[in-house]
Order: sequence, then C-alpha cells, then structure tokens
Amino acid sequence: MRHQEHGPGHPERRLSTKEAAELLGVKPETVYAYVSRGQLSSRRVPGGRASTFDAKEVEALARRNRRESAGSPGSGAELSVRTRLTFIDTDRYYFRGVDAVELASRHSYEEVAEWLWTGRLQPGATLTAPEPSVAAARRAVDALPEHTGPTDRLRVAAIAAATADPLRFDLSEDAVLATARVLIPTLVAALPPRRHDHRDQGPLARRLWGRLSGRDADEASLRALDTALGLLADHDLAASTLAVRVAASARAHAYAAVSAGLGVIEGPLHGAASGLAHRLLLEVLDQGDAGPVIAEELRAGRRIPGLGHRLYPGEDPRARALFALLEDIPAAGPALAAARDVVATTARHAPLHANVDLALAVLTVSCGMPSTAGETVFAVARTAGWIAHALEEYGERPLRMRPSGHYVGPKPPQALPQA
Repeated sequence: MRHQEHGPGHPERRLSTKEAAELLGVKPETVYAYVSRGQLSSRRVPGGRASTFDAKEVEALARRNRRESAGSPGSGAELSVRTRLTFIDTDRYYFRGVDAVELASRHSYEEVAEWLWTGRLQPGATLTAPEPSVAAARRAVDALPEHTGPTDRLRVAAIAAATADPLRFDLSEDAVLATARVLIPTLVAALPPRRHDHRDQGPLARRLWGRLSGRDADEASLRALDTALGLLADHDLAASTLAVRVAASARAHAYAAVSAGLGVIEGPLHGAASGLAHRLLLEVLDQGDAGPVIAEELRAGRRIPGLGHRLYPGEDPRARALFALLEDIPAAGPALAAARDVVATTARHAPLHANVDLALAVLTVSCGMPSTAGETVFAVARTAGWIAHALEEYGERPLRMRPSGHYVGPKPPQALPQA
C-alpha cells in the first residue's frame, strides 16, 4: 500500500519498501543498501517498524540508474558499472580497498576468494567439492576428444556440475556463495591429472598442480602458483567479467554466468595470451637469443606477447609480484633470463613493460607445464571474481546490461528482396 503523509501545505507520496524495490528493479535488501550509502532517505511508519520512501526521490534514483547503465546511442560513452570489488589506480590495484598484491602474497587463493565474495577474511578457508558434482563433471569431460583444450573442458565441467545441483536457480546470496565454494574445486577436479599420485585434498593450488605438471611440487613453486591464482582472481570489468555480468543481469544462475565468462576468456587477447608468451619463451630458450625470435614476430606483423597493458602505464603489479617469487625457484632461472631478454630486446622498438602473461609463462615453462597451463590458471583463478561480480549484479535491476543499438543500415522501409 502507498502511505500518504502531509507536509506543510502539500501531500507527500510515500512508497513501501516493496514498491520502492519494484520501481528500482532491485531486491528489498538493495533498497536498504541505497539508504546506507546515502542515495535514498527513509522514514519509519509511525508506531511501526516498516520504512517508507519519498516517491519522487525513488523515481529520480531509478532515472539516474538507467542513465548510468547505458550511454545514449551514438554518444560514444563507455558502459560504466558501479562495483565495490576491484579498483585499478595507476600501477596498483585493490580488492575491496585492500592492496591486491599484498593480499595475494600473504593469503591463500581460497582466502582471497572469500574476501572478494564476502568482504570478510576467513583464515584457513577451504573449498571442497561434493562427490556428485565431481562425478557429473568428470563424466562429461572424459567424453570429450583427447585434443580438447582446457577452457572447453572447464566450460563442459561447469555445465555438467550445474545439472547435479537442483538448487542452482536459487540466486540468494547464501545459495550463490554455496555454489561458488563447490564450483571452483569441481572445475579443478574435472581436469585430467598429469600424475598418478595426484591429490584431491589440501590447498587448491596443490590440487591444481597435479593437473598442470607431472613434476613434484616444491614449496616455492606451489607458493608461486597459489599467489598467481590470488593475483588473477579479479581485474575489474575485463571482457569475460562483463559477459558474466550480462548473464547475471538476465538472472542466469551462477554456473551459467561462469560458463559465459569461460566462453570469452579463450580469446588470444585475454586468457590465452599466456600460452602465446609460453611458446615465445620456448623459442628464445631454443635459439639462445631473443633477437631473431623477436625479429621474426615483427616481420610476420604479430605483436609481441607478454608485453604492455592498457590499464597500466608502467609495470603490471601482478607481473612484478610473480617475478619476485620466481626468483626463489632455481629451475626458473633460464626462463627468467629469456623473459628479461625479450623485454630488453623489444625495448629498442617500443618501451613496453612485462605483463602478467609473461610472468605466468615463466612459471609454466620452468615447471614443465604445457603451453595451455597459463590459460587454465587464469580461468580457475578468475572464476572467483566472476562469481563476486555475479553476486553484485543479482542485487541490481534485472536486464540493466542492455545497451541500445545504433542502427546504421539502409533507411527503412526497403522493398522486399527479389529472388
């Protein structure tokens, strides 16, 4: 019902929480979040506990939300999405206001994921997959052709795990968090092991190691892999993350939203970029000099993988942190030297810094992993951020991620085409 309250001289139309939520296209909890952020004011019903809201104020906020969700056609404005997750500033980035490099360096990937999801640090956090979820994912992945790439395997595993979860359509925060804690370890468990004595217990980095390398894992290498997962957990609205938010805006469940992200991450300009850097390092190691390898890349008109980042004018902070850890791994020495040679040689042509793809390639080359390993690390790591963004989007107006098309085709009406 609408509440009528009279001010000095004119009636003021008041809305209930339910009405305000419907007008804004959000959940009632989000209405109260607007109040806590100072974007809406509320007033208690006399003699009761319910809150009411000024209708004009709610309508103004709804209009503002619509304007911010999509620029006008042809305006050239970029899509801007409010988020409380990741902030990138010059050559640093932050998860919920905390320096992401420090967080990933001092805490496990599981703890970083919980911080992104809940804003609470949970020391000793673990991620465990139930047997039905793992069994469904493994059956589906095992049926794929042997040459299937890791991202395809992960996407199939996510879809199969969804079929084993009858509660997947529950988009409440608690349900989505439960899905997150099950889905990530399920994705790892569904990947084919490279060792007979692989482990499906313990830290996620150790479980993932057995899917990436046939070598024994020393503590320094495991720490580098775990830190890489934490560093890559989120990075604002990258292309794959935007796809996840579009899916979540349409109220796709978390498994489907993650599948949307996996579909985008496979591109050579996104998650697969580390594989290109991996192959480049192998060529440099084989030739013993970056010069001829770089020359051939430039001659073919290809950009040098692993260098530069559009969001960082200086050094990619993720690369800097990972390179520091790789210094403690004796086996990484040759690949590190090759990476430095690539950067120094290319600097004569363009002064570009190493990015996280090159650092990830040093890790995968030096640990005996295939060229696709970096893509796997990237996808598993980023699943945490995708679910954090999906959680945010579930609290927003449905279908708000719907930009308007700017039609530039033939002016209608046109005559029907003739056969």
